[in-house]
Amino acid sequence: LLHDLPWGAEGDLDYLIVDLPPGTSDASMSMAQEAPIAGTVIVTTPNSVALEDAMKAVMMFEKLQVPVFGVVENMSYFACPHCGERTDIFGHGGAREAAEELGLDFLGEIPLDVRVREGGDSGVPIMVSDPDSPVSQAIMEIAQKVAAKTSVQHFFAQPAATAG
Repeated sequence: LLHDLPWGAEGDLDYLIVDLPPGTSDASMSMAQEAPIAGTVIVTTPNSVALEDAMKAVMMFEKLQVPVFGVVENMSYFACPHCGERTDIFGHGGAREAAEELGLDFLGEIPLDVRVREGGDSGVPIMVSDPDSPVSQAIMEIAQKVAAKTSVQHFFAQPAATAG
């Protein structure tokens, strides 16, 4: 897939988002060494064990000279669909604190919602079935931030135009 597709044909910008295992797995290292990566987004839950893996991943990508666009807190909280009460099942705010400690942008938090899993199972993502949901809105805001960072990076990577 990485080598056989005509990426960027006719000047179009293509995005390929790869969901890698957490931490510093062989898959992450291989991907960083095999492909020209515009950047990475570190996704973690707010609990301390996941945050430790995320911080190791940041250090690995920095050593491999892969830009880290920022940190996302997934499963940040659960809002009961019946009463609306918010519960911080895995804690809350750990990813924001880690991002600040590492000098990275905090890109957002995604709440835990059973409809995300249901959408994956049915083939109809929550972004399609309920685009106004808090989860869909959070994902869209994060995607816009990542797209903006990619666009800025792409712009500055272009050769400077010369005056004739």
